Amino acid sequence: MDFSPSDKTREYASRLQAFMDKEILPAESIYHRQRHELAQAGQPHGRPAVIEELKVKAKALGLWNLFLPHYGHGLSVSDYATLAEITGWSPEIAPEVINCAAPDTGNMELLDMFGSAEQKSQWLEPLLEGRIRSGFAMTEPDVASSDARNIKTSMIKDGDHYIINGTKWWTTGALDSRCEILIVMGKSDPDADDHRQQSMILVPINTPGVKVIRNLTVFGYVDQHGHAEITFTDVRVPASNLLGAQGEGFALAQARLGPGRIHHCMRAIGMAERALSLMIQRSLVRSPFGKELAQQGVVQQWIAQGRIDIEQARLLVLKAAWMIDTVGAKAARKEIAAIKVAVPAMAERIIDNAIQSFGGAGVSQDTPLAAMYAGIRTLRIVDGPDEVHLRDIARLEIKPYLS
Repeated sequence: MDFSPSDKTREYASRLQAFMDKEILPAESIYHRQRHELAQAGQPHGRPAVIEELKVKAKALGLWNLFLPHYGHGLSVSDYATLAEITGWSPEIAPEVINCAAPDTGNMELLDMFGSAEQKSQWLEPLLEGRIRSGFAMTEPDVASSDARNIKTSMIKDGDHYIINGTKWWTTGALDSRCEILIVMGKSDPDADDHRQQSMILVPINTPGVKVIRNLTVFGYVDQHGHAEITFTDVRVPASNLLGAQGEGFALAQARLGPGRIHHCMRAIGMAERALSLMIQRSLVRSPFGKELAQQGVVQQWIAQGRIDIEQARLLVLKAAWMIDTVGAKAARKEIAAIKVAVPAMAERIIDNAIQSFGGAGVSQDTPLAAMYAGIRTLRIVDGPDEVHLRDIARLEIKPYLS
């Protein structure tokens, strides 16, 4: 098990880091100013111009679609993990600028793995080019969506069409004007085995009967792409829009989450690294009670423990990525569940300590820490809450003792 970056990874990482330092990090203030101006003009989900400018530069540098190995780059999951961590230093901007932002990444992976030639031509190609965006509609407000078998949205076959009725929420990206396609998970056969009742289907967002009801905020923050609540009322789409085969929805959902959790977790490690850096910088310029914060025992403990926690978390994620590359996501199920619990909790602690070191500034808009905290706390729910993953790990640990 060798976690040394390949020569290709080092080359991409060097190029990406230079792009982050020269273009992305300096653009953060411009991005936030443009978002404020758009919100003042009544467009809270409007597209800041700086994003499109940076996308052009990223494409020219070959920093584009790095997460999909067979689209020109040949980067493995382990290779991309290193790059995802770098983008975590600017999570609102960097992933989108290099076309590696959720939910599009997971949706592109689904289309790549299970889409028909027609579906790939119509939807995957423009997503790969960054011309459109997409949403993933699985979570529902009225059921415990941590168990995907609970979903109630109906998807009834009617001749050569499916008719969809139900309500979804937390459909990230659906309020962005560029969002053109939704992958919707519904119950297509209520009488089948629990894991065969669900299917996924492609629904253009402008289909009659699709209605975006509202945006959901995260700790009061308004996401530029939005987290939508959407109703589907007698929505009719061709059966050819089915992704994979009927009854494969649950399996497709599981396939979507493996590499995606590597992406999320490595970006979270990048966020933790930036928070730790900010904490150290702050501790060297503040001297309460006649002594620098950096000389205070409690702050030194935060810094030291933060470094230990980041290194441990990174090794666990790299192991999970290595297993996905070598034995597949199914065999890495325990490790994938473990990183989904360990990494957000680690990053949350470090960001929280960094906020404490900044005092009032830490919870204001004058640092990125408050927004980072809101995002990382939410990650403990996204893609399944901690408790679900802990249950899965426990079951896998207990299983050998029962045989």
